[in-house]
Amino acid sequence: MTHPTEPLIFDGHNDVLLKLMHAGGRPALKGFHEGREGHIDLPKAATGGFGGGFFAIYVPSPWDGNDKAMMQPEYDLPLPEAIPHEAALPVVMTMAALLMQLEAEGALKVCRSVADIRAAMAAGKMAAVMHIEGAEGIDADLYALDVLYAAGLRSLGPVWSRPTIFGHGVPFRYPSTGDIGPGLTEVGKRLVKRCDELGIMLDMSHLNEKGFWDVAELSNKPLVCTHSNAYALCPHARNLTDEQLKAIGESRGMVGLNFAAAFLREDGQMRAEVPLATMLAHLDHMIEKAGEDHVGLGSDFDGAVVPEAIGTIAGLPALRAAMAEHGYSDALIRKLCHENWLRMLELTWGG
Repeated sequence: MTHPTEPLIFDGHNDVLLKLMHAGGRPALKGFHEGREGHIDLPKAATGGFGGGFFAIYVPSPWDGNDKAMMQPEYDLPLPEAIPHEAALPVVMTMAALLMQLEAEGALKVCRSVADIRAAMAAGKMAAVMHIEGAEGIDADLYALDVLYAAGLRSLGPVWSRPTIFGHGVPFRYPSTGDIGPGLTEVGKRLVKRCDELGIMLDMSHLNEKGFWDVAELSNKPLVCTHSNAYALCPHARNLTDEQLKAIGESRGMVGLNFAAAFLREDGQMRAEVPLATMLAHLDHMIEKAGEDHVGLGSDFDGAVVPEAIGTIAGLPALRAAMAEHGYSDALIRKLCHENWLRMLELTWGG
């Protein structure tokens, strides 16, 4: 049987940079090295076999009580107002600087290629892809995009649910489809084209359904939703229809299983009482619709309430064990843990 900390997990989404910023910025990085309250740090990574993943840069909105609201039988949370570029950019720079400081301190490696990821994981170093969740920090002329790419940006989501100059997202609404409103703006379409040119992976996790299909039409790269689940099992606006999952597979793209309880549970509630069997049911469904080469993990660690059976990255061995007990082969478990992500990134980044 596969050792519980192997294969290493390369994860599609985490929000640890936001947590570190809120905890005080650079002084809080000591906790990443030695252990901190929260989901991700180096000691927990060693326990859980966490090899790295996409480290999100996210500009927060005033947002009070959303988890409590998402414990109701039905809910429709109002989206925060758009954040102007001049307010967002300093926050983006702060979180990017924290990621670079972690690299300078030897905690992780900021990876700009799949070769970088493979080398870091082989050396026992956490592999980090700089990702932006919601492109408020990028101007309409896309000058900031080019600068951020030079700094290491390799993945971008045009929106985090609230609107941007680039497009429209999905609200936190249950029950609801993601077929809500218009998709990409004309500036958003230029953003897609420029990301394709640079080799920046586009993440559609928070885009509404129209935006998803806009990207599918415009982009010549694999379609990716880093942290989304199956609408057929949880009818939440954040989840993907079977048609979307099929399109992801046909494009040789990826969908990462989101551990956020509200997007796993059939009742859409943000409660940690989620059996591992529910996570496996979403994996089964996404594998059936997208194909086993196009599904991975996209936890949303440090950004959501996750199943109590896992808790933090130290609990990832429980998920590996559940996969094996469920009948997944060692080869399939390796694909789900990291091989599928790396294969897709080779297609998107060109190596």
